[in-house]
Amino acid sequence: MTSVAPGAPLAASAEPPGAAPATVLVPPDTPLAVARRLASRIGTLCWVELRKIRHDRTELYTRAIQPTLWLLIYGEVFTKIHAIPTPGGIPYLAYLAPGILAQSALFIAIFYGIQIIWERDAGVLTKLMVTPTPRAALITGKAFAAGVRSIVQAIVVVILAAVLGVALTDNPLKLIGAACVVALGSAFFSCLSMTIAGLALSRDRLMGIGQAITMPLFFSSSALYPEKIMPGWLQVISKCNPLSYQVDALRGLLIGTPAHLGLDLIVLAAATVAGVTASAALLPRLAR
Repeated sequence: MTSVAPGAPLAASAEPPGAAPATVLVPPDTPLAVARRLASRIGTLCWVELRKIRHDRTELYTRAIQPTLWLLIYGEVFTKIHAIPTPGGIPYLAYLAPGILAQSALFIAIFYGIQIIWERDAGVLTKLMVTPTPRAALITGKAFAAGVRSIVQAIVVVILAAVLGVALTDNPLKLIGAACVVALGSAFFSCLSMTIAGLALSRDRLMGIGQAITMPLFFSSSALYPEKIMPGWLQVISKCNPLSYQVDALRGLLIGTPAHLGLDLIVLAAATVAGVTASAALLPRLAR
C-alpha cells in the first residue's frame, strides 16, 4: 500500500471515473512493410535450402549424371547425323543445351512436393501453419527455394556445356536473366508438385503422378526439337506447356536464337502465380 504525505494533493486521475480504459490504436502495416516482411521470410526459406545443399552435396552430384548423359550421348550423336534442323544452322548440341538446362530444373522441382509431405509427417508443417506467415508466403518461399536449388544445378550444366564446346553467352546480364528464368520455371513446377501433394496426400501417390507427367512434359516441349517439325496436335500441346516458354527464353538468352522473351516471362510469371494460389489453397488439406 502506497503512503501519501500529509497535506500532499492527490494526483488527478487521467481518466474520469467510470470511463472505459483507453484503447491503444496500432497503425496498420504499410504495403511496403508487408512486402519487406514477406521478402524476409521468403529469403529465409531460400537460405535454408542453400544450407541443405552445402551440408549434403550428394543430390547435386547424382542429379548431374542425367544431363551429362543427354549432352554427351544424345547431343553428340544428333549433332553428327544432322537429323534435327536447327534455326540458323547452329550445332544441335548448342541448341540442345538450354533444353537440357530446363529439363534438369524440371526434374528437381517436379518432386519437390515430397519434401512438404515429409515436413507434414515430421510435424514441421503444422508448426509453420500456426505462425503469422501467410500460406501464400510459405508456398512462395518453398517455390523459390526450389528455384535456388535449380540454379545451382544449372551452373553445373552450363559448365559442362562449355567444356563440350558449346558457345554460350558471356554477357553477365544475360546470364543473370537466364538464372531468373530457371528460378521462375522451377518455382512453377515446384508449385505444381505441391498442388499434386495437396491432392495425393502421400509420397507414393505423388511419386507415381510425378513420374507419369515428367517425361510427357519434357517431350511435348521444344527442349529437344523445334515446334515447327512437330505434328500439329503436338504443337498445340507444346504451346500450352510452360516448359516450352522456359526453353525459348533460355535459348534466346544463352545462345542468341530468336525468342519471344516478353511473352515467355509473362507466361511463366502467370503460371507461377496460379501455382502459388492453388498450392496455398490446398495447404490446410495437406496439413490435417
